[in-house]
Amino acid sequence: MNGAARVIRAVSDELEAAGLRARIIARDLDSGSQVSLAPDGLVPLASVAKVPIAAAVLTRISDGVLAADDLIRVEPAEADSASPTGAARFRHPAWLSVDDLLTLSVCFSDNTATDALLRLVPIADVSRALNELGVTDIHVRHRLGDLGRTPLERLDRTEAHLAYDLAATGPTQGDGHRIWQLDVSRANAGTAAGLADLLAEVWRPRRMAPESAARLRKLMSGNVVRHRLAPDLSSDAAMWSSKTGTLLHLRHEIGVVDHADGQSIAIVVLSESGNPASVQPAAEAALGAAARALHDLLR
Repeated sequence: MNGAARVIRAVSDELEAAGLRARIIARDLDSGSQVSLAPDGLVPLASVAKVPIAAAVLTRISDGVLAADDLIRVEPAEADSASPTGAARFRHPAWLSVDDLLTLSVCFSDNTATDALLRLVPIADVSRALNELGVTDIHVRHRLGDLGRTPLERLDRTEAHLAYDLAATGPTQGDGHRIWQLDVSRANAGTAAGLADLLAEVWRPRRMAPESAARLRKLMSGNVVRHRLAPDLSSDAAMWSSKTGTLLHLRHEIGVVDHADGQSIAIVVLSESGNPASVQPAAEAALGAAARALHDLLR
């Protein structure tokens, strides 16, 4: 067993000990070289789906179909998602620009803002835009507000563990799931490779308009959720730009480390936890350590 194989095996063992199943890719965006752990298979994306949606909206802006300063009315009645910040907390009608909705969606993971964007760029158009960018294996099928309508929201807080147990015991590999948001044939879903390809197009655009790619990079650099991979991938000499996704037992993060020497490494972490708890600092730390280990293999 060579050195890289030993590292990957050790990472796999540590994740298993933390009660996690994970698909991880680390890819150098210039050389294309990568290291990975169990990268194949569709996984429900949760809020990671906001990145391809944003890419589609920005593409339509660059095409002249939309304008960044177009104003969209957001109603309080729409604020029924599980988002802890953003328009989901608004109590009165508000007019927001398309650009500001993108900020709320990507930086603050706001489901209400994302669904407002999906009224402008319907799901079929998101798929079309991804195809135009040459990105496959990412499937956007439903609104983000639906993520706040799982069994968890119908249970008393003292029984929340039952929803996590149900989430963790069902398959997410294409054989159906009793929680439809976790069924990859019905949910927003994607592969680690597909998400790495999307990050490559955003950071090293070939088909995406340069100004659209730059705007999405800027949005991801402003992600306010910094507790999962950021502690292991950020430093004074490296900037971590990312988007997280959390739903029941899912704990994801995708992003790019831009090093001061010019190297950019895309990291995709898609994981499922077997621990029936909503707050899992040990799992977050294990995912960060795993991402760092694969990143360091490339560095």
